[in-house]
Order: sequence, then C-alpha cells, then structure tokens
Amino acid sequence: MTLLKEYIIPRLFQTVVVIFVGITLTFFIPRLSPISPVDQMLGRLSAFQVQDPRAVMQLRETLIDLYGLEGSIFTQYFNYWKRLLQFDLGPSFYVFPTPVAELIGDAIWWTVGLLLVSTIISWFLGLILGTMAGYFPDRVWSRVLDSVLITIYPTPYVILAILLVFLFAFIFPIFPLVGGASGRAEFTLSYLVSILFHGFLPALSLLLGATAFRFIIAKALTTTERASDYVQYAEMAALPKRKILFFYVARNTLLPQVTDLGLSFGTIFGGALITEVIFSYPGIGFSLLLGINNGDFNLIMGITVLSVIGIAVASLIVDLTYPLFDPRVRYK
Repeated sequence: MTLLKEYIIPRLFQTVVVIFVGITLTFFIPRLSPISPVDQMLGRLSAFQVQDPRAVMQLRETLIDLYGLEGSIFTQYFNYWKRLLQFDLGPSFYVFPTPVAELIGDAIWWTVGLLLVSTIISWFLGLILGTMAGYFPDRVWSRVLDSVLITIYPTPYVILAILLVFLFAFIFPIFPLVGGASGRAEFTLSYLVSILFHGFLPALSLLLGATAFRFIIAKALTTTERASDYVQYAEMAALPKRKILFFYVARNTLLPQVTDLGLSFGTIFGGALITEVIFSYPGIGFSLLLGINNGDFNLIMGITVLSVIGIAVASLIVDLTYPLFDPRVRYK
C-alpha cells in the first residue's frame, strides 16, 4: 500500500501533467508562427487558376473550420482537446483531405519496425560486450573491441550513414537505395524478405552508433563495480567468474541501462529523422520532414503529440519497473 501511495500514484500524476503540458505547448507554439496555413493552402489553389472571390471566401471558411482555427484562441484550444480525445488530428495540408491520423498510421509501422529491432539488438550487444570488456579489460579481444567501438562512437551519424549508402548502394549495389519494400504490400514471404532487405542498411547504421554508445556506458559502469569491495570479496572467495559477472556486476549496473532502453523506446514514436531522410525510408521521421517543408502544421503537431505521449509513457514504465530491479525502491 505504501508503494502504491508514495511511489506509483505520484508518478502516474506526474505523467499526466507532462502529457498535458507537452500537448498544450504543441498547440500554442505553431500559432505563434507568422505563417498562416490557410493562406498557404489558398495560395497553392489559386496559383494555377483564377477563382471567384466568393468561392475563395467560402473555401477559406471551410479550411478554417477543418484546421480548427475558428473562434478565439481559447475556443480553438477547447476544440483541439475535443478532437484529440476523439483521435481526430485534422486533415493534412499538403495531401488534403487525407487525415493526419491516416498518414501517421501508414508511417508508424515502418518506424516502429526499424527502431524497435535496432534498439533491442544494440542494447543487448552494448550491454553484453561492454560488461565483458569492462570485467576482462586485459584480454586481447577486449582491447580490439574497445578500440573499434570507441572509434565509431565519435563519428557523426550523418557521415556513417552516408558512408554505408556509398559503399553498399553505389560502389557495391547490394542493398536498395530508397524505399521500405518492393512490390505490393501483402503478407507473403517475398514481401517480408523485401522489407528486411530494404531495412538492413538503415538498421545497420543505427546499430553501429547505438551499440558503440551503450558499450562505452556498460564498460564504464562495469569498471566501477569491478573495483567495489563486494566484487573483490567474491573473487577472493573463488566464486566462478561467470557468476560474479552476471549475478553481481551486470545486475548492479542494469538500472541506468534499463532507463536508457525505456527512454529509447519512447523516442521511437518521434521517428529517426536523419536515418529516414538519408535512406528515403517511409517512416515517421520522413513524414515529419515533408510536413515541415510543406508547412503542414497538423501533421507536425500530430507527430509531436505522439512523441510527447510516447516519451512520457516510456518514462512511466521505466519508473514503475524500478522496484523489480532495485529492492531498495520496494523497501524504501
């Protein structure tokens, strides 16, 4: 009961406040822009033909209503929450009248598939390799691995991604340059293989940088734990190295790395902007860039709201799982 009252409920309340504030800022910040999305839309429509002024006024009123810009700022804010609770993010500006929810729904699965797989694999690789390298720092393989990953880590991601494209899509045209799959979307083996084939280079670029980062963190934490009294006592007691490594060292370095994993899951819903642009991958990040370039405020706001909710929920899940990994939280 104490855990529920003093730990779980305050964090649930905190998450609700974070989501509320984040969504509120998402509503107000685009409205501070001097650019009017309605005027932009009318400008595009009238660029190729002369229209009747009365028809333009009627169209303007219709667009203002569709985009939730009717009435005072408080009325717009109330209607914004009302539509949001109905999962109505409004129409897209640059692919009008396609709903934003439909565009996000089409793109989210590409991003989730790419980032979820690469995040999980890089986390496990970084955790295992970094822990072993930190516990056996004098081994030859540990020094080689450390040199390679420390060289990869400070390399700007853009350079790394472009290098992979240059090597494996131009010089050695093994993997495709653009797209998420080939052929018609259907649940067949050839289509699934196509998805894996198109996603290999983007996933590899993410894996290299993320694994190097998590390797460095895991090795630093392991080095600190290795010098602790309880580990040295366990070694003096001649406990098996494997038991010391996994049940003493790795377990006590797990908490901050679980936090990193949880927050990484939260950022998935914001998309991998640079990755998806370089590889022309049809995910959330690529959709966000299209929305920015075309002044599609509804799409930008929809992706931002999704990202805010994703990060807040991921942080909540991480907080709620702490008692499973750290007994001190349970008995506080």
